[in-house]
Amino acid sequence: MEFTRLGRTGVDVSVVGLGCGGHSRLGMRYGHSINEAATVVRGAIDLGITFIDTAELYGTEEAVGLGIRGRRDAVFLSTKTRSHTADGPLDAAGLRGKVEASLKRLGTDRIDLFHLHGVSAQEYRHCVDELLPELWRLRESGKILFLGITEAFGRETDHAMLKDALPDALFDVIMVGFNLLNPSARRTVFPVAQAHDIGTLIMFAVRRALSNPEALVAVLESLEREGDVPPGTANERLAFVTNDREVRSLVQAAYRFCRHEPGVDIILTGTGSLEHLRENVGAILAPPLPRSLLTRFTELFGELASVSGN
Repeated sequence: MEFTRLGRTGVDVSVVGLGCGGHSRLGMRYGHSINEAATVVRGAIDLGITFIDTAELYGTEEAVGLGIRGRRDAVFLSTKTRSHTADGPLDAAGLRGKVEASLKRLGTDRIDLFHLHGVSAQEYRHCVDELLPELWRLRESGKILFLGITEAFGRETDHAMLKDALPDALFDVIMVGFNLLNPSARRTVFPVAQAHDIGTLIMFAVRRALSNPEALVAVLESLEREGDVPPGTANERLAFVTNDREVRSLVQAAYRFCRHEPGVDIILTGTGSLEHLRENVGAILAPPLPRSLLTRFTELFGELASVSGN
């Protein structure tokens, strides 16, 4: 495993982070039991992964708590809650209740990194005015150590919220969508995060479009119709990637693309299978992509900010 300093937290963490949400949610979305999910968490720690990210919304906090039992000090634990509920904006008392509930489900007395989850540009000001003071109080009490905020990349592929939040530098860590189909964070997010020493967690490195051939074709056809990529790109299906002898698969290329981008700290990867997790770890730890591939990706997608890859 390789390690990196997570921004101004000053904590050294694995460059691979176990993401406990996404399509799999440690396999629980596909019927795996909490014990099976906890086995994946334990397996991740055995592989050297020290960063584990979950959330109230994912329904995997209890599985993570079971998986880290007896090994709490071996991991840097990250969880999240939404700033708005079905009943409206979350208030300070509600946020404190959310943190207490997460602590109980995780079976721990502290959360190393607590995020406001999936915050849109419209919701950001409420987070600062109403919720941030309560996060500061929770940090003073030792129940959380560092503060994070995650963007709603599926809805705001242009990083609208982070463009507002990063100059304020109120959060220690951000979670940002970034992949070879939408590398726009390299222009608008990473330089500002680096300037303020804010840690970065990468989500959407590999989602449906980069792991499912049919989904990839659908995304590329849509980009062709909009005139964002040259005609014939969908028919080619990025075959130039796997034709390169230094690349094993498009998934591997996608992880390598993200891992070696300046300004990136942790690549999140999620699965319900230990074998799949080992493959993903190997891809993330692989060397940088050949310069020829990076140049081609820039030519095709370098200016895009319209797709998430999901």
